[in-house]
Amino acid sequence: MKRAIPVVVLSIAGLVPVWLYQPSAGSSTVQATTPAPSAGSSSGSSGSSGSNVVTSSTINTEKGPVQLQVTFDGTKITAVKMLQQPNHPQTTAAVPKLVAETLKAQSADIDTVSGATITSEAYKKSLQATIDDHAKTASASPPASASASASEASSRTVDGSALSTEKGPVQVQVTFDDTKITAVKMLQQPNHPQTTAAVPVLVAETLKAQSADIDTVSGATITSEAYKKSLQAAIDARG
Repeated sequence: MKRAIPVVVLSIAGLVPVWLYQPSAGSSTVQATTPAPSAGSSSGSSGSSGSNVVTSSTINTEKGPVQLQVTFDGTKITAVKMLQQPNHPQTTAAVPKLVAETLKAQSADIDTVSGATITSEAYKKSLQATIDDHAKTASASPPASASASASEASSRTVDGSALSTEKGPVQVQVTFDDTKITAVKMLQQPNHPQTTAAVPVLVAETLKAQSADIDTVSGATITSEAYKKSLQAAIDARG
């Protein structure tokens, strides 16, 4: 039987990737279109634990507001988007350089851009804030592998006892997720049409009741009783 389971365009040749840069009245976008270089990274390994997008708070400067949105893949900075920036030619020219240096350094430890010192400092503060926020989020969430291990640890499959009946042998295999019955598989059952029809009903009732306290199926009483005994044995063996 089947198991029932509920179940920009700026090119810096040879050094940095291609950027899309679209200045507008109060904001612009500078975003990586290929993975950032890992050389010189100061933010740890680039082992991926999933993509995370972090938006910084707005920093107001005498030139105008600065706000970033940074995308991380694991601990690696893969894209920086300017949500707000001063509407000034020197800022417009400086932003692609700041982003390129960020992706190269993988940190906020980068040089200011000459002629755009105020914007550069605000950019670096905003960038560091997103890095800090990402680190807090990453530390609060368990790694995917740990979650998978915990899930596997809580899942257990137990074979019930094999019972001989006048119709034939009956034995079930039960899968538990902690104390919850998530699947029942018949390892042995009588080769009889009434048994074949009864088993899906018995399994469905088991998953609903979460116990062996279920009704027998009319026309398959012997198989039903043996099923319930084997099921109860599996439940008891689970502990």
